[in-house]
Amino acid sequence: MGTGLPVAVYAVFVLAGLAALAWSSDVFVDGSAALAKILGISPFIIGMVVIGFGTSAPELCVSVLSGFYGHANLSVGNAYGSCIFNVAVIVGVAALIFPVSVKPTVAFVAAPVLAAISLFSMWLLGDGTCSRADAISLLATFTVVLPLYCWLDSRTGGAASDGEESGGAAMTLGKAVAKTLLGLVVLVGSSYILVEGAVGVAKYFGVSDLLIGLTVVAIGTSLPELASAVAAARRHQHEFVFGNIVGSNLFNMLAVVGLACVVSPATPSPYVLSRDLPVTAAMSLAILFLGANWSSPRRAGLFGRGKAILLLLAFAAYAAIMFMQEIGGSK
Repeated sequence: MGTGLPVAVYAVFVLAGLAALAWSSDVFVDGSAALAKILGISPFIIGMVVIGFGTSAPELCVSVLSGFYGHANLSVGNAYGSCIFNVAVIVGVAALIFPVSVKPTVAFVAAPVLAAISLFSMWLLGDGTCSRADAISLLATFTVVLPLYCWLDSRTGGAASDGEESGGAAMTLGKAVAKTLLGLVVLVGSSYILVEGAVGVAKYFGVSDLLIGLTVVAIGTSLPELASAVAAARRHQHEFVFGNIVGSNLFNMLAVVGLACVVSPATPSPYVLSRDLPVTAAMSLAILFLGANWSSPRRAGLFGRGKAILLLLAFAAYAAIMFMQEIGGSK
């Protein structure tokens, strides 16, 4: 995988894979959200679970396929890079368009939980490997944390109408099933193409799989979240912005890394422990410290444009350090 073809062909694979991922994710999310509505699932579950899963499906497909082909760093880099991009860039861009409110459950529960999961992942990977036992621990945590958070949020008034913009309002059952299946098929195929191209480009330029996973692949597979957040910010659907990000990051850190390492146990780069997971934890805590309403904790906080710029600057600094370390280490 990733050898034997001209670099221009691999570059085309990357671009075509990214484009197909963005399209197929939209189709899958529309179909699955409509299917959930038809089956009577609440709008909150659509926003938190169905849409959160749908927009994270590219990360899942890319990471599992990367693990299957033995490119563990691409899998791990994709998952954690997407989490960092989700908070720093997606929330930052959304808040630049229109200041976004942050519910107390997001600031005081979801953000610390995401940070704790980052620390738990650092502990599991502290021996330099992500074994199948570690992966099963991540998956088991996912099966407990996500339902508990959904229950808590719904108990505190979290069931909002975030899912109304999912595009499935007037869809028939047959069309919903067809769109869901079509989206999944194209999603898997385009994920394979993207992994093939990314690994080929990385090997041609002598750049590590981790760097490619943290940049091109992580950003590309986060495009569905970015598009959803921008649309939600324009419609003032504030809960949808953070609901999607929280669900996506839970899925990335626990289910995506877990499934990838069940398929193929990984030996992540030392930078994952020393740089990427600490930044993931810091970005999660930024939601708490910047987004909470500290003067009145039971009321929603506000992510304004000034805080958005701080997030974007933090991501720029992280990206600069990452490039210097990865490129310097590959020489």
